[in-house]
Amino acid sequence: MAIKAKGPLGQLGVLARTIIQKPSEVRPLGKLAVHAAKAAHLMESAAIGPRDPVPGSQASLVDELKRPFNASSIQAPEKITAHDWHSALDNASQVVGDKDKSLADPKDLVGAELSFMTDNLARLLESGHPMLNTVSQYYFSASGKHIRPLLVLLVAQATSIATKRQGMSSMLVGSSDVDYSLIDRAVSKNIQSDLESHEMNQLIESAARGANGGLTVLPTHRRLAEITEMIHTSSLLHDDVIDQAETRRGLPAIQQAFGNKMAIFAGDFLLARASMGLARLRDPEVIEIMASVLSDLVDGEFKQLKNLEDEGAPMAKPDDRAFEYYLEKTYLKTGSLIAKSCRASAVLSNATDDVVEAAYIYGRNLGIGFQLIDDLLDFTVSAKEFGKPVGADLELGLATAPVLYAWQEYPELGPLVARKFSNEGDVPMAWELVHKSQGLERTKLLAQMYVDRAREALEVFPPSQAREALERVTQSVVTRTK
Repeated sequence: MAIKAKGPLGQLGVLARTIIQKPSEVRPLGKLAVHAAKAAHLMESAAIGPRDPVPGSQASLVDELKRPFNASSIQAPEKITAHDWHSALDNASQVVGDKDKSLADPKDLVGAELSFMTDNLARLLESGHPMLNTVSQYYFSASGKHIRPLLVLLVAQATSIATKRQGMSSMLVGSSDVDYSLIDRAVSKNIQSDLESHEMNQLIESAARGANGGLTVLPTHRRLAEITEMIHTSSLLHDDVIDQAETRRGLPAIQQAFGNKMAIFAGDFLLARASMGLARLRDPEVIEIMASVLSDLVDGEFKQLKNLEDEGAPMAKPDDRAFEYYLEKTYLKTGSLIAKSCRASAVLSNATDDVVEAAYIYGRNLGIGFQLIDDLLDFTVSAKEFGKPVGADLELGLATAPVLYAWQEYPELGPLVARKFSNEGDVPMAWELVHKSQGLERTKLLAQMYVDRAREALEVFPPSQAREALERVTQSVVTRTK
């Protein structure tokens, strides 16, 4: 493959890489070639400037999808109670299941990549301390949803065939010439950098030959998926300490098994290794995007701790500000990581601005919809199905969407929300009022609105099996039971 480059550094990189076909296997000249090419890449990035948006209908669609919802005014056509919730959910699942059959299965496209993830994470988290290894990998041994890495990989495939940023595509197209050993440089003696790079390059060559219709997952995408899962899991470790959780993913919560100190240290360790992996991607834009996620997670946790107490929400009835506060907290704690990892995946594909923005809009709306269903399931399924205790949000003093909607119908919930359900009998009373109200159905409708908007954002992507798989994910979000 001919490699285009501008300037003397770029020409030097091309010359060295022409002479040395496999720079990852030759030192130090191979490294010289790689570093020269990367320097040319960074200089060219600065010269070209921001990604070029695609004019016309796609830009208009992206702008339209940014409009906020008025969550407080959503009305349910009919009330649905806990008694008939499961039958309604089963009916909805059957309808969506029929649609699913016509769409590509995500696991068929990226299942092989996901199957490697657990082993890769174990290697990336290897340290010289056996206990730290055990604690940091504790939740990875359980069966999680892996929704975040799944989305990163699917967005990678969907955007691999999308319009590229002008003047840059030649440097980032998958090729066996490219040396990815830097992102796998040993963080412990158990990681074999060159062997790992060789396997990654084989994946790229396979994609270039037309596997999955030419859809490509670069090694950088795969590492981003692993980084995303590490960040998510670290947040679970810290959350379970804060919330004094009893179970997670069907296991005793980590602090129950190892104590608070080890749980916090393990969460910090995951963040440290995720940050190291992120820095090695050598993409300043992606680093900035994902670093902002860490800030969002902390901001969201503070908003959750405050709940509504500092927002001036009237205790007689929640207004628009109460719903805005709840949805902002939901975005920061859950939606941000999903949205920004989707954006980062599109950036690594070198996509144009509109495609990158569409990936973000898809992830943001899907993430909020996902959490809305999570808040709903806290009132409607058993602990065995959910993998963690139900009713936990009320026990923690949290007013989620079902409570806010029920509060609109039953003003007596106001004082309970104000004191965070701390008095004896508050939790059972709130539980009963939520199930008497239309709070569950209105929450389901709000989640469906967010999920529908996520699906609309996919129209910016070119048609592909990966886009179909992303659509299938949106359909599964509103019908899940765990």
